[in-house]
Amino acid sequence: MVDDWRTDRIGSALRGENPTVVRRLTAGFAAIGDVQFLPGYSVLLVDDPKVERLSDLPRDKRLAFLSDMDRLGEAVERASRRTDAAFRRVNLEILGNTDGFLHAHVWPRFEWEPTDLARMPVWLYPRDRWTDEQYSLGPQHDPLRKAIGDELDRLHSTT
Repeated sequence: MVDDWRTDRIGSALRGENPTVVRRLTAGFAAIGDVQFLPGYSVLLVDDPKVERLSDLPRDKRLAFLSDMDRLGEAVERASRRTDAAFRRVNLEILGNTDGFLHAHVWPRFEWEPTDLARMPVWLYPRDRWTDEQYSLGPQHDPLRKAIGDELDRLHSTT
């Protein structure tokens, strides 16, 4: 089945079969989000599918995951700033309410967002933004995916 990776995002990333993965990082995988109504939305996936929460990781791996989250956030910020003059900031979130594995959301935010949603959590966007095919990750996002990957590489070389 074509979308098997969706039911095992971390396992498929470990096997090199998750098409959303942009880069392997120290404690996980940087992946571009399945939906792109906020272009550049990315996710950091932990590299162990049994890890459900940050506190499940030993201290050194926990700090590595948080460092990876910081690096992905900065990469999304740099790529977004370069591709959209209306870029405002990046929001970083570790929630864990839906998926039972540790992951972090990286949301770029823009001046062109609807006024009633611009200063609210992304999760309050209407359901159609999450399900409408026009916002689905596709080949049109390849330049943005490459830009995020290039920024991740640059940031790695400066550490």
